[in-house]
Amino acid sequence: MELTLLGLGAMGTALARTWLTAGYPLTVWNRTSGRAEPLAAEGAAVAATAAEAVVAGDLVVVCLLDDASVGEALADVDLTGKDLVNLTTGTPAQARARAEWAEARGARFLDGGIMAVPPMIGVPESGGYVLYSGSRALFDARHDVLAVPAGARYVGTDPGFAALHDVALLSAMTGMFAGVSHAFALLRGEDLAPKDFAPLLVEWLTAMAPAAYEIAGQLESGDYTEGVVSNLAMMVEGNSTLLRTAEEQRVSAELLIPFMALMERRLAEGHADEGTTGVIELLIR
Repeated sequence: MELTLLGLGAMGTALARTWLTAGYPLTVWNRTSGRAEPLAAEGAAVAATAAEAVVAGDLVVVCLLDDASVGEALADVDLTGKDLVNLTTGTPAQARARAEWAEARGARFLDGGIMAVPPMIGVPESGGYVLYSGSRALFDARHDVLAVPAGARYVGTDPGFAALHDVALLSAMTGMFAGVSHAFALLRGEDLAPKDFAPLLVEWLTAMAPAAYEIAGQLESGDYTEGVVSNLAMMVEGNSTLLRTAEEQRVSAELLIPFMALMERRLAEGHADEGTTGVIELLIR
């Protein structure tokens, strides 16, 4: 099988090296041609244009800056009979539109969301993986090569599902980082070493993470009081202590206030016995 990779940023280069190490014939292209030189020395064939690179490959993997870059790079390229895998970060709507675009041009299509940073690529123990959605036949046929850089997880025939999972997971991570940032801010100025607090923080967040299963169960059943130990009334009352401590420590509570405001709103609507799952209802527009 001939493999083509378009895009040699940090992630694209990491992907290319894992496939070369695994012995796959690889043709690469990048708008800035100088980035391909190290890979040429490692055995990759370098194409002068994206069209030339696509001709060389049965499986064409795209890892560019954004969706617009994908459209521009492949604008005049014949995709008939190609397997196209788009690992460019985008939105679910962009993935669905790109799938229609690719299929109209005669290609099978998969969209992917890379749940890893470049140093995790090609390192099985790192825990990195790539989410894929779109053509199941394409995923099954090319699974072995797709699984070389990182674990390959199929999440559905809807081409937008990989991007949706990707953004949902990153959104949860962003919220976690907000909490971590606030926690460390509270310690600043005190005779407490951040490196000594970090293990406690990791242990606590790890212990709290399984709450996601409880929330998922409540969303499935529609009963937001199911299994609740600390109800919304208790948590809203406890928020005052968090805010007062922030004030005493001269730390802004701006990372916490938006979520706390939603909790108060849900409580005011008469849901004292729920946990925080009902807040999700307030977010749906």
